[in-house]
Amino acid sequence: MYQFNYHKPANVAEAVSLFRAADDPMYLSGGMTLIPTMKQRLAAPTDLIDLSGIAEMNGVNVSADKITVGAFTRHNEVAHSPEIAATLPVLAQLANLIGDNQVRNRGTIGGSVANSDPSADYPAAIVGLGATVHTQERAISGDEFFQDLFETALRPGEIITHIDFPVPTRAAYRKFPNPASRYAVVGVLIADFSGTIRVGVTGAGPCAFRATALEEVLNDNLSVAAINGVEVPDAGLNSDMHASAEYRAHLVKVMARRALADLLQA
Repeated sequence: MYQFNYHKPANVAEAVSLFRAADDPMYLSGGMTLIPTMKQRLAAPTDLIDLSGIAEMNGVNVSADKITVGAFTRHNEVAHSPEIAATLPVLAQLANLIGDNQVRNRGTIGGSVANSDPSADYPAAIVGLGATVHTQERAISGDEFFQDLFETALRPGEIITHIDFPVPTRAAYRKFPNPASRYAVVGVLIADFSGTIRVGVTGAGPCAFRATALEEVLNDNLSVAAINGVEVPDAGLNSDMHASAEYRAHLVKVMARRALADLLQA
C-alpha cells in the first residue's frame, strides 16, 4: 500500500471540499473493494476521505410509498432492520445474502452501489425496484445509474447520500452464488407493482440491467411457465472462470423462474 493522506469529514459538504482540494482523492465507505485494491497497489489515491463520520448518511426512513436508506447504512443493518423487513422484505433478504457476516458488518449499501461490481447484489434491487439514487447534487434514476463494468452515472466528487426504494405489492430475489465469495454468478429480482412487473438482473453482464424481454412476457402472463419461451441471448454477457456467457444466459431464466415462484407464493 502506498502512502496517502487520511481525512474523516463530519458532513457531506466538508467531504466534497476535501475531494475538490486533493490531487487524486477517493472516498472510503465500507472499503470492501478499495482497501484490498490499495493493498495490492492497484489503486494509489493521494487522499482517502473516510465517510464513516457523516451521521446524515446513516439510517432507514419509511414513508407511505417508499423506503429511504442512508448510503452509509451497513449490509447487516439493512438485513436486520425491522422497518425494511415489514415494508420491503426482499431488500432485507437480499442484504442477508451478501458475502459473509464480516463483510455484512463492514460493507455499506452506498459503497456497493457506487462501486457497481458486476456481481454485487444491490444493483439488482436498484434496477428491479426502480430505485432513485440521490447524491449531494441530484437524483439519478436507477434505470440510468449503472453504465458499464465498475462504471456509473456518478460525476467526479459526487457522493451517494441516500437511496429511495419504491415499495412494490410483492417482490422476490434469487441468485446463484459463487460458493467461495457468495457473489452472484447471476441474480434476478422480480417486483410486482400492482400488476406491472419489473425484472432486475445482476451478475450476468458488465453491470446490472433490466430484463425487458422477461418483463414483456410476465406482464402478459405472470406464470413460471411463461418464462420458458423467453430467449435470453448470451451476446455481451460475462464469460470467465466461474461461468461462460452461455451458462449465465441459462441461469438468468433459472433464477427468474425461482424468483417468480417465490413471488407467487408471497
